[in-house]
Amino acid sequence: MPRKTRREDLTPKDLLAAYATGIFPMAQARDDPDIHWVDPRQRGILPLDGFHTSRSLSRRMRSGAFRITVDTAFAEVVAACADRPETWISLRIQSLYLQLFQLGQAHSIEVWQENRLVGGVYGVTLGAAFFGESMFSHVTDASKIALAHTVDRLRAGGFRLFDTQFLTPHLASLGGVEIPRAAYRQRLALALQGTAQFQPEGYSSPAASSAGASGRMQASTQTS
Repeated sequence: MPRKTRREDLTPKDLLAAYATGIFPMAQARDDPDIHWVDPRQRGILPLDGFHTSRSLSRRMRSGAFRITVDTAFAEVVAACADRPETWISLRIQSLYLQLFQLGQAHSIEVWQENRLVGGVYGVTLGAAFFGESMFSHVTDASKIALAHTVDRLRAGGFRLFDTQFLTPHLASLGGVEIPRAAYRQRLALALQGTAQFQPEGYSSPAASSAGASGRMQASTQTS
């Protein structure tokens, strides 16, 4: 898909079509009117059966200090991910994600400490693929806790692919790996053939809405 420069040229449907072909959007700055399509030679993924939880992270998840919610503060999570001196999440891209959320094609996991949003992850769903877009953390391990709950939810919902786009040291420490573009597209094709639910019927998070249970480019913020 070519780069588009006019706001009216790109719709949520166009964005989903781009994800289905294996490319994803980025901007050069918050006020960048253009969208640049990215197709890395090496693609980051987080194997759903290979998420690593350290002892310290497990302790924090069992501490009961955090509360987990789903899709209750999507706009706030995206805004927090974009709130930094340099960001790939332009106002135009942010608007498109909000539209995807309204269509049920984008979701967020939120981490709260008391009544403060301290961490979160958001991404796009298509078939049985989850495209992790970005995450943020205002306290130690909040983004890791969000990722842990995201992975558990994706497993329960029948997802086959957690695309992180790029691999960062942060993601590698949690089990993320890189695969060649061709291998990624094979996995994507299989995932797109499937169906999955981000909020599967009868699902309860490991901590029953509290992180006290077992258990994306800007490297510090993007899931990829």
